[in-house]
Amino acid sequence: MRVGVKRKTDFLYLFGMGFLALLVLLAVFGPTVRNVMVKPADQPNFYSVYDPVGVPHLEPGGKYILGTDEQGRDVFSRLAAGARVSLTVGLIVEVIALSVGVLVGVLGVYAPKWFSMILMRFTDGMFAFPDILLAVLIIGTMPPRKEGGLIGKLLPVIVALSVTSWPSIARLVKGQVATLKDREFVIGAKASGASTFYLVTRHILPQLTGILLAVSMIDIAGTILAESTLSFLGIGVQPPEASWGSMINSARQDMSSHPVALVWPCVVLSLTVFSLNFVGDGLRAAFDPKGK
Repeated sequence: MRVGVKRKTDFLYLFGMGFLALLVLLAVFGPTVRNVMVKPADQPNFYSVYDPVGVPHLEPGGKYILGTDEQGRDVFSRLAAGARVSLTVGLIVEVIALSVGVLVGVLGVYAPKWFSMILMRFTDGMFAFPDILLAVLIIGTMPPRKEGGLIGKLLPVIVALSVTSWPSIARLVKGQVATLKDREFVIGAKASGASTFYLVTRHILPQLTGILLAVSMIDIAGTILAESTLSFLGIGVQPPEASWGSMINSARQDMSSHPVALVWPCVVLSLTVFSLNFVGDGLRAAFDPKGK
């Protein structure tokens, strides 16, 4: 039997998958390829994402297919580097949020009542803080990192967004586990002597794979948007790393005289968020029992 998305969502799902595939290729190969194409002949080790390569605010065309920014840097290279930053932050944060959220959700059902009550009240308390404000507070307590590898430089943003991302996963998992634990196949396995760990890992969590995968796509979109917001405010990804949010902020200052520079990061960010939501909706439809 073919497991796929519903016909009415096929087009949007395929569009989202295609765009995300192109975005991954852009993030992996884009900065390096453009560096080779636009570097000056007298600077063999030049990296165009960080340093000026031409005249500021060049129009799109020729060597600079999307033009240059206010410092003369290649816009295409910076969009590619921003894609690498956004996807890295989104994937790492989502892995952490899933790990913590699944653990807390399962403990909220199977842990002793006194412990699960404290754990879930703490989870509920996390919703009292606006995500962006809490992320700003966490980043403010951590020193900015401008050295080390990409993940090291992104560590404050990853930590801040991970702290704000897991509670929604925990609440979702708790509700699903509480429902599944009373299903016949779980009760039958328990009656045959299966341990709680076996029940959770072999019977309950596999049932949540589809819904967690769908929710993860939507959560990654929210994480990328949050990272761009923090970078737009100047407290997220720090220069010289490129971020779509910081590109939007820089272009906004000259949007009256050079509006094209503002278009590219806004379009790429919007299409990324839309594509992740389209894929999430498609996966949710594919794993929806009522839709089969």
